[in-house]
Amino acid sequence: MRKLFLMLAMATVCIGLSARDRQWSEEKARQWMDGQPWIVGCNYVPSYAINQYEFWQEETFNPEIIDRELALAESIGFNAVRIYLHEGLWYADAKGFKQRINRFLEIADSHGIRAIVTFFTNGGNHQRQFKLGPQPQPVPGVHSPNWIPSPGRTVIDNPEEWPRLKKYVQDILRTYKNDKRILYWCLCNEPENLKNGCDVKRFMPEVYKWAWQVRPSQPLSSPVWQRPGIHGTATKLDLVSFVCTHSDIITFHCYSKPEEVKTMIEMLSRFDRPMVCQEYLARTYGNTFEAVMPLFKENKIGAINWGLVNNKCGFHYPWGHKDGDPEPEVWFHDIFRGDYTPWKESEVEFIKSMTGVKGI
Repeated sequence: MRKLFLMLAMATVCIGLSARDRQWSEEKARQWMDGQPWIVGCNYVPSYAINQYEFWQEETFNPEIIDRELALAESIGFNAVRIYLHEGLWYADAKGFKQRINRFLEIADSHGIRAIVTFFTNGGNHQRQFKLGPQPQPVPGVHSPNWIPSPGRTVIDNPEEWPRLKKYVQDILRTYKNDKRILYWCLCNEPENLKNGCDVKRFMPEVYKWAWQVRPSQPLSSPVWQRPGIHGTATKLDLVSFVCTHSDIITFHCYSKPEEVKTMIEMLSRFDRPMVCQEYLARTYGNTFEAVMPLFKENKIGAINWGLVNNKCGFHYPWGHKDGDPEPEVWFHDIFRGDYTPWKESEVEFIKSMTGVKGI
């Protein structure tokens, strides 16, 4: 009976743990960042892939192309890439999916690059039902029309679907919880993006609990999508508050001019945690490498721009471009063309100057 009482008492304590007990301390988070070089890299989708399925499924996964493109990232001094997973791949073939993730990590590691791994995203095409196998063709002129939401509104609104998502997240986390090739985990991308009705207010706390139960050695985070007030009431303060008070490190997105980037940095610095801007680069908005990269480096804030090699997703088109619109004179995202030549040579030289690549 005494043993049973002790077990119940311990269980009660565990259940009652606060977010602060599970979230890294500010000191531990700073120690982690102090042990890193300046984090610099890009969101990476291989040029052969139109979405997460085409990136990872067995019939299209292409290590040779990945190797060539990560070598290109290495050549300009990048040491990190952010990648997106999708639960549909794990449901279909968990063993094979993890083998391909491991192959990707091997390739990245050979180029001195670590992975930022993203599980869920509210972004994507919510009007289309995606299936494994052959994926839709690119739509010329349109920015990423075939990106896949995860897990999508139907699942987010139905807690009965969450147990298998928990198994997926925890399996991936347990497999790689001490893997030094992974820089940190992004649990949910754009949690504030409720444009398609994907309100993660109830879902997000569960995702963090799943991750805390595994408690990987790498940091856990979810990004602040927009600065509160910048677009009226588009930002949801409850979700901003949640991710900033539950994440080990602060991550954020900012596609605005340098003045807004500075404001974002000042606002988030109040949390006294390391920061990574894990989405930036919108040239036509004034958000360029030359304009904002120095701000990140000066403050040792990680800098992860959107895009590497121009691909099927059409990331070089700005948001709002229409089907058939011509290639823009000034690219929105991406650094290299499909033949691996720079969109703008002087821009690549600037990136190298920031990352310290020799022989410029």
